[in-house]
Parts: sequence; C-alpha cells; structure tokens
Amino acid sequence: MKFSRLLSIGLGIAIICAAAVLGVTYFRDTTPPQISVELDSQAINRDREITVALNDSGSGLRRARIVIVQDNQRIVILEESFDGGISAKIAAKIGDAAIKDGPFTLEVTATDASNYNFGAGNTIATTWEMSLDTRRPVINLESQFHNLNRGGAGLAVYTIDEEVVRSGVVVGDLFFPGYHLPDGRHAALFAFPWFMERNAFSPVLLAEDPAGNIRERPLPFHANDRTFRHDTISISDRFLDSKMDQFEDRFPASPGRLELFLKVNRQLREENLQRMRDLGQKSAATPLWDKVFIRAEGKPMAGFADHRTYLYNGETIDHQVHLGVDIADVANAPIPAANTGVVVLAEFFGIYGKTVVIDHGLGLMTLYSHLSQIDVHEGDRVERGQIIGRSGATGMAGGDHLHFEVFVSGLSVTPFEWWDAQWIENNFASKLRQ
Repeated sequence: MKFSRLLSIGLGIAIICAAAVLGVTYFRDTTPPQISVELDSQAINRDREITVALNDSGSGLRRARIVIVQDNQRIVILEESFDGGISAKIAAKIGDAAIKDGPFTLEVTATDASNYNFGAGNTIATTWEMSLDTRRPVINLESQFHNLNRGGAGLAVYTIDEEVVRSGVVVGDLFFPGYHLPDGRHAALFAFPWFMERNAFSPVLLAEDPAGNIRERPLPFHANDRTFRHDTISISDRFLDSKMDQFEDRFPASPGRLELFLKVNRQLREENLQRMRDLGQKSAATPLWDKVFIRAEGKPMAGFADHRTYLYNGETIDHQVHLGVDIADVANAPIPAANTGVVVLAEFFGIYGKTVVIDHGLGLMTLYSHLSQIDVHEGDRVERGQIIGRSGATGMAGGDHLHFEVFVSGLSVTPFEWWDAQWIENNFASKLRQ
C-alpha cells in the first residue's frame, strides 16, 4: 500500500515535470521574426529586385513568402524555406507577374521554427504600399552640336519629363553626371578621354528614374583626333636623394630610393587620381564662374598628355602620362585662381606636393600643384585672379614651376580649351543661354 502510494506520487511528479518541460519548450519562443524591405524608392519596375531581410534570434527561420496584391488579386512571387538560421536575405522581382502599372501592396510573411501554435510556429505578415512603373524617362536634347577634341570637353544640355535619380553622359566605362539647373534643364560636362581612340568614342546620354527605368540616347557629335608628345626623363641619384624624403613615411618598407620612386610614380599617382575622381562626383550643381579662365604667367614647359618614358642609368624603368601643363616663371611666383569657385582641397597631395583644387561647378575643377606656399583653405570661396599660393618644387617636381590641371568629373582634360574665350562661348556659354 505504501509502495503504491509512493509510486503514485512519483508518477505525479514525473507528469508535472514533463508538463513543465513541455510548457517551457512550447512557450520558450512566442516572438515572431523581424522583417525589413531594402528599397530606395516606393516605385519599382519589373526587373528591380525587392530585397527582404529576415531575422529570428529565438528558434530561427522556417519559411517566408512574398506576395503582390493588386485589385483583390494575390500573386505569389517567391516562397522559400530555411533550415533554422537566425537571419537571411531573400530577393524577388515582379518579372512577368500579371499586374499593371500603378499602386500595389507588397506583403511579406515569415514564420519561425518554434513549437508555438501547436508546432506551426510564430508567423508575422507585414505590408508596404508600392507602385509599379515601367515607363522610361523621355529625354529632350537641347544642345544639337557637340564638337570635341581628343583630350577635350563638351557640354550636353537637355530636359527630362520626370524626376530622375541620375542622368548624364556615358563614354565607355566612364560616367559624367548631369546636374539639374535652376531653370529645370539638365547639363552634363563630358570628355573625349585622351586615352580613347577616335573610333571608340561614342557618347550616350542616360537618364534613370526612381523605379530603375533607364533611357539611353546617343549624342550627335563630331570628334577630332589629336596626337600627344612623347618625351624621355632621366632620373638621377641627385633627384632621388632630394625628392624621396617626402614619401618615406608613405612607403616605409621600400628597400631603396629607386624602389620608393617607382611606388610613388605608380601607386601613389593612381591613388591621387582616384581621389580626384571621387572629388569630381561632389561638384556644385551650377556654374560658379562666367569668364574665360586665367593662365598663370610664365613659360610653358611640359604639355597635356605628354607620354613619358623614365630612364635610370640609361635603362627604362617606367612609363607614365603627364596630365596637365607645366608653367615656369620666377621662383615662388604668385599663383592666381584661374576662375571663381570653392576650394575643395588645400594640402600636401602625393606626387603633386602642396596643392590647391578649386571646384567651378558642373564637375569642372582646376588643380594647382608643386606649390611652396598655400594661401587658402578648404571651403574658401575664391575669386578669379585671387592669389591662392606661390609656385615651388614640392612633390615630384624637378624644379620650381606650376603644374596646372583641369578635370571634368575627375578626368583630366586639356587646359587650353578653358583658356580660349571663343571655345567657351561656342561649346559652353551659348548652350546654357539657349
């Protein structure tokens, strides 16, 4: 009798413990997954991916579904199962789903792997109001003539019939952004790159709306080929001894001065050009100038796009291209700003030494380098002709001179066009007036 009673008590305790364990297991995770949709715009076309991020730090993910709802019609565009991982990203496109342009509801449902709801898990459904837009922007080209020289620039002026997230001119792998002018038009400065063959130059005007629809329109143009000089520069031990100290901190592991020179001439040069490309994407949206660009006083030395062969002890050690114009005057000559603009760089800048870069708007920038002294600061507005520093021989300069360079959206172009009032009138100013 006593044994039977103890057995009953034991069984009761076991049942209570089992029930407690089941209860803990059942109610351990009652929180549904988290859902977020990664989209830049509520408008979307049929080919743009809808990316959904899922997270469940409790039991992990079990399944998810993406549904489009329009006019009481429900269309499943994605269903996916998971192995219990705590996070996942899924992506789907509208594709050829039978919905029309206009508003629709995006519904995302996610279920976790918990035992809650009698093993069915926690489920959450979240909705977003969106819109299908398959119509491409319409571009109306106002500038009909685009006459470019190899290594030179041109301007396209156009209107677009809707708001866009980007527009501009595509040349090969390069993109020259357009800027939305106060009068509603768009303007894009672009270039015929100095390194591109004439038969490969084929500029295309592009516009993309928030939904991701892209319109491309070939630009009418005439391209003039140009040839560039080739010269040879001998690197002496004296030059290496006098110049490489500036760069020892940048490349401390270089075994010798010649090896250091080669790293500076190749790697640091490319880093400097990449920074100019980055700066070129952050230009003012309107022209900050209205007169021909000033040319500093002095004798012209090296020219734009000179192809250089570097020799050391009579042997070829490197090849580079000189992207700018060198002008030599008296030592420590005052250097004027070529035109009105805003200083976007004023510092020691790699191969260029002490350097000032001025933004003139629409992607147009001028660079003044090898200075001995800088008299302006980043963020300063400077006027045409204002003295911004003094010439020098900092950086990779062999003697006191000004290296002057012009950039269009980060690509170096010939300065000679911007020193020519007639060229500016025909290729820039008259187009903006129209």
